[in-house]
Amino acid sequence: MAEVVVEKWGLAPVWSALASLVFLWPVLNNYAPAGLRQWLTTFAERLATYLSPYLHLTISEYGQERFRRSDFYLAVEAYLSHACARRARKLRADLGKDARALQVSVDDDQEVIDSFRGATLWWYPSKKTNRSNVFSFYPGEDERHFYKLVFHRRHRDLVLDDYLPHVLAEGRAVTVSNRQRRLFTNNASGSSNPYRGGKGVWSHVPFEHPATFDTLAMDPDQKEAIIDDLTAFRDSKAYYSKVGKAWKRGYLLHGPPGTGKSTMIAAMANFLEYDVYDLELTAVKSNTDLRKLYIETTGKSIIVIEDIDCSVDLTGKRKKASDDKKASSDGGDGDDKPKLPTDEAKDEASKVTLSGLLNFIDGLWSACGGERIIIFTTNHKEKLDPALIRRGRMDVHIEMSYCRFEAFKVLAKNYLGVEQHELFGEIRRLLEETDMSPADVAENLMPMSKRKKRDPDACLAGLIEALNKAKEEAEAKEKEEAAEAKAAKEKEEAAVKDDDDEAGKSSSDKANGTI
Repeated sequence: MAEVVVEKWGLAPVWSALASLVFLWPVLNNYAPAGLRQWLTTFAERLATYLSPYLHLTISEYGQERFRRSDFYLAVEAYLSHACARRARKLRADLGKDARALQVSVDDDQEVIDSFRGATLWWYPSKKTNRSNVFSFYPGEDERHFYKLVFHRRHRDLVLDDYLPHVLAEGRAVTVSNRQRRLFTNNASGSSNPYRGGKGVWSHVPFEHPATFDTLAMDPDQKEAIIDDLTAFRDSKAYYSKVGKAWKRGYLLHGPPGTGKSTMIAAMANFLEYDVYDLELTAVKSNTDLRKLYIETTGKSIIVIEDIDCSVDLTGKRKKASDDKKASSDGGDGDDKPKLPTDEAKDEASKVTLSGLLNFIDGLWSACGGERIIIFTTNHKEKLDPALIRRGRMDVHIEMSYCRFEAFKVLAKNYLGVEQHELFGEIRRLLEETDMSPADVAENLMPMSKRKKRDPDACLAGLIEALNKAKEEAEAKEKEEAAEAKAAKEKEEAAVKDDDDEAGKSSSDKANGTI
């Protein structure tokens, strides 16, 4: 320890002289004039700076944005709490606003020693109280918190070029892993006013959905492919920059209702540890508001638009515009006089357009920030405009299909704790013959009574009964549709025959009249 002190503070004679100055300082402070005392203080500071081989770097809690704590300060706080707090003798514990666990950090006026590539560094969390009686409107003016970093001047380049970026990256990673993830929803356009206490364009609650890929009922090979794709995206910041693409990826989840599209989103968010932004397009009045919403999202997030085919009329606008153009070219209303817009037209102009949504996904604004995933869900993929779901916008198309045997085994393990059973063979045969969503299968496996809770056999038997009933209903519906199709075909053939007979009779009468 003595060697460290000598290395840190320099030669002994220097400190002997400084010790003498400290001893004589009370005498000088009592009898020396104020101007001399100020000069001696400045001289002592300069002398210590000149003689000491160590540099001091200060990181303040509040930077240029006085209402917001410095991101670098928060990163240093997280880094020291994670990497160096166990070596401190004085700690403080707090439950942060967005933290999901208790946070233990280094208390003020504690020395924390860190090492980096052979260099020794000293951290000092400190605070300075303003003794003036003037009230400050800005936070941090009455009591200033800061971190002081001390290091040898021969390590200047190492600290500035490598160590500080290392602290920033590690601190941000710790903050992300410790924070409580959030589920956001957008406020109605125009409802927020930051000057009147508005909440901004997004509101949020803690994201606590328990779904994971382990509990997701899906084909194992398909599930593994999705996990590999998500992992590759998360670790490909340098690659996206190299190829000149915004660091984002689009997923289209399509399939019948109850096949687990929302559960898939929750599993993806839990796997990546991302926030989720649930975007409600019907609450967005214009393309400009849509861009504002995107700007206010953060990195490491998933932006979700569920049931996009039902959110706004994106498919009909392009068709309507082309139909209007065609009608005009065919000699429609040629009146060129300006007309006042109707209420319907005004409402139409205030909605999000297909062009605005396309730019939202992969236009210039999509490059603001990074590490974002955009997910669309739909029950009817065929209703969506091809430009909306092409590769480059929705890069991965995932079909969420009906429950098959491999997905059923995951549900049986989750709900009943059963991995093998004599009824599995019958269930497998029925699942191959019958379309039933994972949600319906799970409902039949839930032990809602004490009898079923004690006996998984009852749950599996109930599932078999439900599958048989669904099979019978599907067969009956198929027969009914076949009968209706047959009747419609016979009716159409009869109508054609009647038209032919009528045409033949008319032709015969005309011929007789001519003769």
